[in-house]
Amino acid sequence: MNTSASSIDADDRLADQWPLASVLVVDDEPGMRHFLKKTLAPRVELVRDAGTAEEGAELFRRHRFDLVILDIALPGMSGIVWLKQLRDAGFDGDVVLITAFADLETAIEALRAGASDFLLKPFRVTQLLNAVRRGLERMQLKRENWVLRRSLSQRTPPADGLVGHSIVVRGLQSALHRVAGVHSTVLLTGESGTGKELAALALHRLGPNSFAPFVPVNCATMSPALIETELFGQAGWTADGRKSHDGLFVYAQGGTLFLDEIGDLPLPLQASFLRVLEDHHIRPVGSEHEIPVDARIIAATSRPLADEVAAGRFRKDLYYRLQVVEIRLPPLREHKEDIPDLVEHFIATLAPQLGVPAIEVTRHEMEFLAQYDWPGNVRELRNLIERSLIVGALNVSALYKSVNHAQNTIPATHGTAQPTDLQALEKQHILAVLDSVTGDKTRAAQLLGISRRTLERRVAEWAEAGARSS
Repeated sequence: MNTSASSIDADDRLADQWPLASVLVVDDEPGMRHFLKKTLAPRVELVRDAGTAEEGAELFRRHRFDLVILDIALPGMSGIVWLKQLRDAGFDGDVVLITAFADLETAIEALRAGASDFLLKPFRVTQLLNAVRRGLERMQLKRENWVLRRSLSQRTPPADGLVGHSIVVRGLQSALHRVAGVHSTVLLTGESGTGKELAALALHRLGPNSFAPFVPVNCATMSPALIETELFGQAGWTADGRKSHDGLFVYAQGGTLFLDEIGDLPLPLQASFLRVLEDHHIRPVGSEHEIPVDARIIAATSRPLADEVAAGRFRKDLYYRLQVVEIRLPPLREHKEDIPDLVEHFIATLAPQLGVPAIEVTRHEMEFLAQYDWPGNVRELRNLIERSLIVGALNVSALYKSVNHAQNTIPATHGTAQPTDLQALEKQHILAVLDSVTGDKTRAAQLLGISRRTLERRVAEWAEAGARSS
């Protein structure tokens, strides 16, 4: 070992710090392991060491690591052979290979095996820290790219989608601006389609860590069998072929984790999630090591969590822990004066995406839209505008299929037309959509822009009303 490696200037000792990183050192020389641990321990959250690849593999089964510093010449399995096994098992972190005997052929073999960097012994502290820095920065870029791809695939709406000038919307915007600057947990409530994910994204972008990842998760659509590994990650690899991978908490480090439909989180997992909120550590599935997490939690629900608590489906302590700050997203029927602004916004943003010309919406048509009850809220309005852009005109029949648009269903300019029974029209529309898909409620809910739960509730209400009247 280079003697200069141990002489670290006291002022530079902590110049590089990665407080959330975990590193595994594998080298058969005790002196080298001691040097690497002494250098890295003050700078990272966790350092583990092993003298053989087999010992390193055992540590991998119990812990999660961001970076591996691996000697090539080891007793038993060589470093390069184990590196290939790590890559095959799904480990995508950086691996820095170190060796005292290197030639061009060895370097090429190391790169082909998946090494990220290569250090020749003896090396200086600065060389080691530069390699560690590059490796951890690459890991961060991988996570950010993964989050970006995931967000794009889910068509995460822009923060400026909070459109409108009503008192309701201005109050919501004011609340979001006040809360965005603090790190407290936020619970967003409101009916399906009111824009809870949009509000969560606005909180993230208005906050001090807007540059960091925003990771949205829909608890209602995730498999109950896999949601724990999706959130917390998988350490090592299992007999059924599941490879090690980081969880969404790790991908959200430094940023925001948005848990939509938190009420659908399974009860056993609610206890684990509560512990994360309290001590800010997670334990990947199959791991003995806890990982510190630094992510703001924003949760959302379309169902009253107080009722879920009373029914025993949601933990009371988790409910109160989430309810540090609660913001209600109003349904569209409470701020219909914002419909013209929303229509204009959706036309302006969707037409270029679809590659179609913008459409014109007359004042009479706008007044007609204001009569509708919008059970699917802003999402339903957006879906209507998207369909209308595709057909080239406002697709009113998508709202009221059985109503002739050419007749007096559109109110006169001065409001002289007879009032319309909006509840009846809504029922006709929903039943018509159900009929068009032969009763498939999942497909009907998608076409209507509402959740299946909302659709089933409406159908049940009509059935109950029919039973009472008979």
